[in-house]
Amino acid sequence: MDWLLEAGSPAQKFGVMAVAILLFVVVMGAILFAVDRPKRVPRWVVAVGFVGPALLGLAFGLVYPGLVTIKNSFFDRSGAEFVGFDNYVTAFTNEQFLIVLRNTAIWVLVAPVLSTLIGLVYAVVVDRSRFERFAKALIFLPMAISMVGASIIWRFVYEFKPDQPGVQQTGLLNQLLVWLGLPPQQFLINQPWNTVFLIVILIWIQSGFAMTLLSAAIKAIPDDITEAARLDGLHGLGMFRYITVPSIRPALVVVLTTIAITTLKVFDIVRTTTAGQFGTSVVANEFYTQSFRQNNAGLGAALAVVLFILVIPIIVYNVRQLRLAEEVR
Repeated sequence: MDWLLEAGSPAQKFGVMAVAILLFVVVMGAILFAVDRPKRVPRWVVAVGFVGPALLGLAFGLVYPGLVTIKNSFFDRSGAEFVGFDNYVTAFTNEQFLIVLRNTAIWVLVAPVLSTLIGLVYAVVVDRSRFERFAKALIFLPMAISMVGASIIWRFVYEFKPDQPGVQQTGLLNQLLVWLGLPPQQFLINQPWNTVFLIVILIWIQSGFAMTLLSAAIKAIPDDITEAARLDGLHGLGMFRYITVPSIRPALVVVLTTIAITTLKVFDIVRTTTAGQFGTSVVANEFYTQSFRQNNAGLGAALAVVLFILVIPIIVYNVRQLRLAEEVR
């Protein structure tokens, strides 16, 4: 079986793929065989057959690495000496990491709110319009682009060239400033606004996601509710404030929390545009930098644990709101 582990040549790679497919067929066949004969096979066996592989995957892919990361966060950079909470103290007291935490807080406060607001307004404006499909396709299109690809696109948009005779701006935004008679700016270097310009990239991507979910929620509002509101004299902003927003509140919570979790984990945008330089680093990027660039395994693990702790309250709130929405229904 050593050749399966090495998998160097094309023939060996093909063999590994064939074995993986065979194992999948055997497992699925056993599960289907058990389901087809419920009288002979106990139900708990069938349940284990369906749930067992997923639980094993979670155990080895999530739980075990998480426990190892928590353990490593209490050791030094080499993982040999126990240092207690020193890594966490560094993460919350060192000036460099305080800037990282500040940037992460700005991302979480700004990106989800603006993305949801833009998506909501867009969904209301284009709802049942003549060009609804085309308009929605335009704002949803960035969702089809990876964050790395989107970051590269916006890096060209923010491209800066010195304001000298004979030098033409290649960045779209700086060229617009030149046409307006304003000097070009280094959008990705000048602090603290460079963080805001990075957040714009995520908003550009996530607004389409927010629009899609909120548009579906708006269309699900019963017609009798909107008709009754119109008979009571509600129109325009009144209809939006008292009918639309309360009716789609569960969807708003899901969109906000989902984008917030995505924002907490943001890494691709920062790494691709500035690599965390010029005061733009966030927790996810700093975790990568400390673990794989600075070879500080202990501090990197501590930052990963901090990121995990920050995500937990959002997930708990999301689950709670979904349960409340189901109880109301």
